[in-house]
Amino acid sequence: MHLSVSTSTPQVTAGDSLILHCEVQGATSAVSVQWWHLPPQHPGPGVLVATMEQDGSLRLGSTYQDGRTRGSLRLEKASSGTFTLVIPSTLDEDDGGKYRCEVTEWSRGQSWTERGETAVRVSSMGLSLHAMLRSRIATIRYGQSFELVCQVNANYSLEEVPMSVRWLFQPNPPTSPYHELVQVFPSGSVAWVAAQSHFREKAQLMKADTSFRLHIHNAVAADEGTYQCEVEVWRRNVLPLGQPAATTRSNAVGIKVVMPGSKLQVSTQNSSVEVASSADTAIECRIVFAQNSSQLAVTWYLLPPLADGTPVQIVRANYNSVLEYGPEFSSPAQKSRFLSQRVSSNIFWLQILSANLGDRGEYYCVVEEWLWLVDGWYKLGEGTSGRTTLELKLPERELQMEKTNDSLSAREGEEVTLPCLLQGARLPNTRLSATWFQMKESGLSSPLLILHHDGTILSPQQGLAARLHLRRPTAGDFSLTLSRVERGDAGLYCCQVQEWQQQGEGKDWALQASARSGYTRLTTIPPESTVMSRICSSPSLLNFILCLPLVLILLLALAVFCWYYKYEKSKKGNIIGSQLMELEGNGEVKTADL
Repeated sequence: MHLSVSTSTPQVTAGDSLILHCEVQGATSAVSVQWWHLPPQHPGPGVLVATMEQDGSLRLGSTYQDGRTRGSLRLEKASSGTFTLVIPSTLDEDDGGKYRCEVTEWSRGQSWTERGETAVRVSSMGLSLHAMLRSRIATIRYGQSFELVCQVNANYSLEEVPMSVRWLFQPNPPTSPYHELVQVFPSGSVAWVAAQSHFREKAQLMKADTSFRLHIHNAVAADEGTYQCEVEVWRRNVLPLGQPAATTRSNAVGIKVVMPGSKLQVSTQNSSVEVASSADTAIECRIVFAQNSSQLAVTWYLLPPLADGTPVQIVRANYNSVLEYGPEFSSPAQKSRFLSQRVSSNIFWLQILSANLGDRGEYYCVVEEWLWLVDGWYKLGEGTSGRTTLELKLPERELQMEKTNDSLSAREGEEVTLPCLLQGARLPNTRLSATWFQMKESGLSSPLLILHHDGTILSPQQGLAARLHLRRPTAGDFSLTLSRVERGDAGLYCCQVQEWQQQGEGKDWALQASARSGYTRLTTIPPESTVMSRICSSPSLLNFILCLPLVLILLLALAVFCWYYKYEKSKKGNIIGSQLMELEGNGEVKTADL
């Protein structure tokens, strides 16, 4: 008997069929056939694949009995001496190696066995699986469409294997790993991720041969980022599919969405405005050009005369005309004096009511152009105007005041008086007004207290009103007393005095003269450290002092208890001793009587 073992599938990919032939020549009686698998990585006796008995009955090895793994194996007798083994779907590389055919001939109670081998190679589906993602354009304008093409290649026929694609996206700038947008299954069904609903409404999915396409209409800023496709393949001829046999991920493709350009132009011409003290004025911000479909937001800034170059935000009017004041102008008094108003389609005003010395400086506006797009408001650009210098028009006559700069120091918690003395004579039938200013770190002069010529007093800063007192021992003394000095009171102070005269009976009062004092620098000193302050500032010492009396009381109570215990014990001993002496005395008396 002679064997010839061969295969018609010497090299296959996982999922392909294996066809093995075992040809027997010279057998004179019925034979039985066994196929064994010799895995390449597991040397040994081999794994039984299938057995065909002399009567033609078929028995599969334990590893090959589950048809869901490799399909339904077949061992057939193709002709009188040829036995063919068909494995419908190879599992992976481990199905490669050698396959041995053992043929046993039985005759007159004896048997003869012949063996033959053939080798096959099974390649993984993932070795040659590749995906390449491409896009015709990487930079698109807002509202345009773009298409991503995921081309899949392998050294086996992809049309014959189940295949799915998963589209991945990472926003720009990247804030998290890639997240899934949508998956297209081998059956053609589509599963969108709920969190990416805005893609679902405008995306189109297509498949042509071995390429998948993602077409996105009306691109917006949220579509800008990096895209990838992930491809999964399954072995052919196996149902249900189960886990994919191989997975590959494509290269990353970046998509940039260019927003509409801004054509905003703001007038950059510098100007100056001179206004009388306590008069109203307006600073103009002129728009040279802006798109009709856009909305404008305006932010007003002030650069005080003594500032270090850092502007102070006054008020911002957003594209919905909602006002938002800066920290330095958030008090009710300041809000009532500084108003942003749009007087025409291309002109904004900053109205300043009752201008005072602290309002001097350079004003300018920053205009932002906003456009409503499909998914929200977008800032297209901004422009900065020229600067408008605001100066106060001073009367020709100037009052005489002490203008020497001075320095004062005050301990926190105490009281300090800031001097403001008017010198010389003034016109008859006139009245005086005075305003105290504090120079802040930003360089902005903030009014603290205002004495009007009619005698009314206004405190713009509500938090300081209770600690400010204007004492006038003489007609020209406008010194300001600050009580309960705090650390935040340190800084520069100055006062402005104005002289007013009525133009006629029943007519308005007109400003006749004005003067500003020198600056007074106030330095605060921490409070003196007393015994009580040291105790209160040290929690451990305070707790010790509070607990010490309790400890002493407990010790005293314990001492009294011990003394009382010893006293009672001693008293009890004396009583027992006396009783014993009485008993002994009674005994002696009785003995004497006998």
